[in-house]
Amino acid sequence: MLLTACALPPALAPAPSPIEPAPATAAVRTLLAPTGVLRVGVYAGSPLSLLEREDPTRHAGLSHDLGQEMARWLDVPFELARFERLADLMVAMGQGEVDFTVTWKSDIYGNDVNYSLPLLDLEQGYLARPGTRLREAADLNTLAARQGGVKLGVLRGAGAQAPLARRHPQIEIVLLGSYTEATDRLAAGQIEAFAASKSVLFPMADRLGGGARVLDGRWGLETVVIAIPKGRQSAMSYLSRFVLSVRREGYLQAAVRRADLRGAVEPDIR
Repeated sequence: MLLTACALPPALAPAPSPIEPAPATAAVRTLLAPTGVLRVGVYAGSPLSLLEREDPTRHAGLSHDLGQEMARWLDVPFELARFERLADLMVAMGQGEVDFTVTWKSDIYGNDVNYSLPLLDLEQGYLARPGTRLREAADLNTLAARQGGVKLGVLRGAGAQAPLARRHPQIEIVLLGSYTEATDRLAAGQIEAFAASKSVLFPMADRLGGGARVLDGRWGLETVVIAIPKGRQSAMSYLSRFVLSVRREGYLQAAVRRADLRGAVEPDIR
């Protein structure tokens, strides 16, 4: 596991310590921050992006913390470009209005952005409803075979419906519009479990209480990367040096702890 125990609550964990930067040429600086400012795309509420706190110096999230460090490497100002949704952020990046963000690698945006080497992988798993007796992912199929009528929620448009339907042929896949709806359906016992990234499921379980739990096991992995606009390929080697450095020197691990990002594992590519 990449995420290790932290002696302090995440909200009190210190900011990651800066690491020795690789020198950036003027050409690289112009490619990665063409306006002279590194515009870091974020959407609030996600540990991958931005977690806002009362004291702005304690804001967290991988886009926030890694964006600050990249701006320091480039010796340019750091600026947050805020969006309501990831989809809006990625559209803006495709139009060259955002320079940098941390997200999961997806073919959906492949024509508009370039992706870095992997930062980490996130396990995709299941959150079982309050009062559940389930312990492992395999228990879902066992329950469906025994009693039928088992319902598994998944976000509409997340691309998870088909793989989950293949994995759970006896379970009804229920498409949901938001994480809030998923939480409400779980609390009401209208779905047996909800499938998503464990980075989302663990905080949902904390809020639900009542014995709601993230089941042991996983149904997939998401690769987390840095995205930059298409057309800046000449800066990719510098971006690779940045990724390898933040992983090797512990900066990434500190950012993960501060954001309380759970379900993170070391990527296969090192």
